[in-house]
Amino acid sequence: MIDLPRLLGISPALADWVAAVLSVVLLLTFVAVSAIFFIWLERKVAGRIQDRLGPTRVGGKFGWLQTIADGVKLLVKEDLIPTSADQMLFRLGPYIAFCGAFTAFLALPFANGWVAKPLSIGVFFMLAVMSTEVFGIILAGYGSGSKWALFGGMREAAQMVSYEVPMALCVLVPVIVAGSMDLVHITNRQTGFFWEWYVFRNPFTFAAFWTYFCCATAQCKRAPFDLAEAESELVAGFHTEYSGLRWSFFFMAEYGAMFAVSGIAILLFLGGWNTGLLPYDLSDWIHFTVGGQDWGAFLGNVINVVVFILKGWLLVFVMMWVRWTLPRLRIDQVMMTCLKYLLPISCVLLLGVSLWQVAMPVVVLNDLKYVLSVSCAVVVVWLGWKLVTTQSKLPAGGVPPMWAPGNHKAAARN
Repeated sequence: MIDLPRLLGISPALADWVAAVLSVVLLLTFVAVSAIFFIWLERKVAGRIQDRLGPTRVGGKFGWLQTIADGVKLLVKEDLIPTSADQMLFRLGPYIAFCGAFTAFLALPFANGWVAKPLSIGVFFMLAVMSTEVFGIILAGYGSGSKWALFGGMREAAQMVSYEVPMALCVLVPVIVAGSMDLVHITNRQTGFFWEWYVFRNPFTFAAFWTYFCCATAQCKRAPFDLAEAESELVAGFHTEYSGLRWSFFFMAEYGAMFAVSGIAILLFLGGWNTGLLPYDLSDWIHFTVGGQDWGAFLGNVINVVVFILKGWLLVFVMMWVRWTLPRLRIDQVMMTCLKYLLPISCVLLLGVSLWQVAMPVVVLNDLKYVLSVSCAVVVVWLGWKLVTTQSKLPAGGVPPMWAPGNHKAAARN
């Protein structure tokens, strides 16, 4: 750890305040920049899945600045409040929703010891504060004075509260294996090669990861569970009456929550900031001293942060992939999926892992992870081989390759 009082020449009390302010600023910047990147990425993912290009004009042929242009448009757009709306509730809704998603990042460790507020119950603190996002959505729906917004808010309340139950039960599965609710401790227990990750620990943790990810997708209002924003039924759902900056806060909250739930999945199941390719944590292995200060752990944690963020972005990409691949469910199907299937499955997984930890021989507990990890590695290699060797067939006059020079010009001519 870096000695901040010595480095800055200030008192320990002042150093604590400086560290707190820096943590909040860094997290706010990360959430905002991630939202900008995710919006661009989602448009590109949607474009490729639908055989089109997505943004290509603003910011070069890849459309890097399209989201920035949209953000500027939202900032200068007129801020409208319906005459029938409750003005106080209407104004509070988007900010409460964003605060619920942002507060979770305070307990999210990005590397070994790099967390704004270390908590021994970090995982359930994150789940608890993320659940408060629903209050902002209910206030937005009710305060808008619109029946469509009200219906969307009620749908979202029912959906989020329902899916939080199986999601929390799936979180308990790796917590039982690790014997702790501290996210840093759980991740440190997975230090080493990728077969040490809890997703490969036993069949129950493997199934719990997929069940958790499905529940997290629904909890973030992502398709095919986006009934709160069903355009065909509710115009735009709970944020129908919003415009400008307040409208953007809802989407910042959504994309922030997507990364937060992905971060929990990474820390609990996918080795956290560990690469899975080395037998040790980089923050413990790298050592070099400059000016009497050991900067090795700092450099190792910088690499750990990059690994953690890349894993989080990968899971967010999977959520986008699912959104633009599967059709939207009906509201009764959404609730049935949770109450009739995911809730019983999560209960069985919780009971099963408890019995597994007690009843299974030590040899099975220690060696089954190799079988599961190697099997998954073989499947991934096979899928990669099929991806490379299978010839794609585009429809006549289809979209040219994404990275081909001048592809947007060819598409324009077509």
